[in-house]
Amino acid sequence: MEDSLQGGSQQKQPNPQLPAMLLASASPVPQLDWASLLLPRAPGSLHDVGATASQQQAVAGASGGCSSSTAGDADGETGAGEKGGGTRGKKKKKATWPRFAFQTRSENDILDDGYRWRKYGQKAVKNSAYPRSYYRCSHHTCNVKKQVQRLARDTSIVVTTYEGVHNHPCEKLMEALSPILKQLQLLSQLQCSTNQLI
Repeated sequence: MEDSLQGGSQQKQPNPQLPAMLLASASPVPQLDWASLLLPRAPGSLHDVGATASQQQAVAGASGGCSSSTAGDADGETGAGEKGGGTRGKKKKKATWPRFAFQTRSENDILDDGYRWRKYGQKAVKNSAYPRSYYRCSHHTCNVKKQVQRLARDTSIVVTTYEGVHNHPCEKLMEALSPILKQLQLLSQLQCSTNQLI
């Protein structure tokens, strides 16, 4: 047990050759940035794909070579298209956003969820008398979409499917909280002024 503790303390000492050893012994698979692959990418988000690609190029330079599919995976490209031949252009995999579906018993198709939506389409649904409506969040930096349709088995149920995650606060929530926040600000100013008088 003492040996393992001593070994751990030896690894914590700065070693100038450590980065080169790690790059030389590491395979390209552990170098994947799983967060950028699994989490949704939004404009202005903290996912830095360029850093991942440069990290993988450093791994490729240290280990003597790397397949192009590994470098392509960091950019969201699929390596399946490479097996058929190298003459075709690589297709980029479409960014997939998380989807959340909610079933609500309601007579209204338009349910208020606190966000503002802009309708951009409507489509007839097979085996249903009710169409599916398509909406986008109307906030200028948000790419969230939602689909609203009635359930074919039970038309009293509205199915709302959200695609993506909002990158801004809920407008209705902020409208409801603004009077409370103003009161808190006023109370804190009064408390500061009374503390100065005392």
